[in-house]
Amino acid sequence: MDDSRETFVNHAFVTGCPVRHSRSPLIHGYWLKTFGIPGSYVAHEVTPEEFPGFMTALKEGTARFCGGNVTIPHKEAAFRLADRPDERAAELGAANTLWLQEGSICATNTDGLGFVANLDERAGGWDRTASAVILGAGGASRAVIQAVRDRGVKTIHVVNRTETRARELADRFGAAVHAQPMVALSEVMAGAGLFVNTTSLGMDGEPAPEIDFSPMAADAVVTDIVYVPLKTPLLRQAEAQGFRIVDGLGMLLHQAVPGFEKWFGRRPAVDEKLRQIIIDDMDAHA
Repeated sequence: MDDSRETFVNHAFVTGCPVRHSRSPLIHGYWLKTFGIPGSYVAHEVTPEEFPGFMTALKEGTARFCGGNVTIPHKEAAFRLADRPDERAAELGAANTLWLQEGSICATNTDGLGFVANLDERAGGWDRTASAVILGAGGASRAVIQAVRDRGVKTIHVVNRTETRARELADRFGAAVHAQPMVALSEVMAGAGLFVNTTSLGMDGEPAPEIDFSPMAADAVVTDIVYVPLKTPLLRQAEAQGFRIVDGLGMLLHQAVPGFEKWFGRRPAVDEKLRQIIIDDMDAHA
């Protein structure tokens, strides 16, 4: 095989450690087939020790990929090692999407775009609220905070067991973001139009605390970035209390769109057939 660009122009990856559980190959494989594009999207496991070398190989072309996705634990390293991270990735300090351009590795983070696109599709008008509550201050919360702020929500309360971690996010994302301890949860939920769980509470059958969503606005939306199970304990609680709910699967699907467009030159659609393919895979591995 020669070293021409044609040998890898239509080949992309998802890398992490571990990465075998990733459903991204199913998503991108579906779109490649839909468009009839010859190419591939594969899971490529890389350890943290190997990751700098992988980035070098990507830039030099020896990895034979035109770009790809980055997941845990490489997102921060991907940002640091990229040649041209955009403003979104720079504020987050993390990248999940890479592509080659003029001999440089470009980087962005599409997690927040996926989050708001999912809400737009499943709960239109969610962004008309003036106040949102985000539970959790881990790495997963950053893109959500950024995206909600950028959609114009004026007051964002980040509630976390360790208030100092929430305060770090408030310092990072500006005056709209307020750090709160867990004891303030009910108080800050009063009148809020959006509640987001960014923690692992309720994931894979883990228990979740009982939450009273009644202080929120009557038309509030409750969403969870966890999508296994599809309807988490927190979503079940909110639904039982009469609130609109949005599961986290759409975030996974929508965050994949910009990358596919960068690598393969076509903008794909998130449709119900794709959603069902992922749900069927989740059921098969339950």
